[in-house]
Amino acid sequence: MSPAPAREFRRVTLADPLVEPLLRELTHEYVTRYGPDAHQEMTRYPVDAFAEPHGVLLLLLEEGEPVAGGAYKRYDEHTAEVKRMWTHSAHRRRGLARRVLAELERTAAAVGYRRVYLTTGPRQPEAKGLYLAAGYTPLFDVTADPLTIGPLPFEKPLPALVPAH
Repeated sequence: MSPAPAREFRRVTLADPLVEPLLRELTHEYVTRYGPDAHQEMTRYPVDAFAEPHGVLLLLLEEGEPVAGGAYKRYDEHTAEVKRMWTHSAHRRRGLARRVLAELERTAAAVGYRRVYLTTGPRQPEAKGLYLAAGYTPLFDVTADPLTIGPLPFEKPLPALVPAH
């Protein structure tokens, strides 16, 4: 049995070359599922929206290569909005997105956010399943046809963390 690959989370900026696979694959995924206009989603927010102190962009690296990632930005004073959830196409179905989501939640709680909000597209059933499995509350009728709803909003309270002394 071989040892587990070395994994680490790294905080990066959108300009970091390690982010390129995330941007390329997410753009391809959005365009494939939603059409050519969907590429605009990737430039919808200013670069600093995902920068500290109000946001973060995390990559999960395996042996130094990006295999999954995600970000959050400030939604309001108490809420972080998760965006850009991604798992490299060669590494799906391994629980990596769940790990990224948990790390984003932990990071957001550590800087004082009390709630996470996010939306996913109606043509992304894998994402919907991930958020439901991770304890997010759907803010839509889960029995309705997702294509009749539009973006699917979710929320989850974060634990209040006591600062270490």
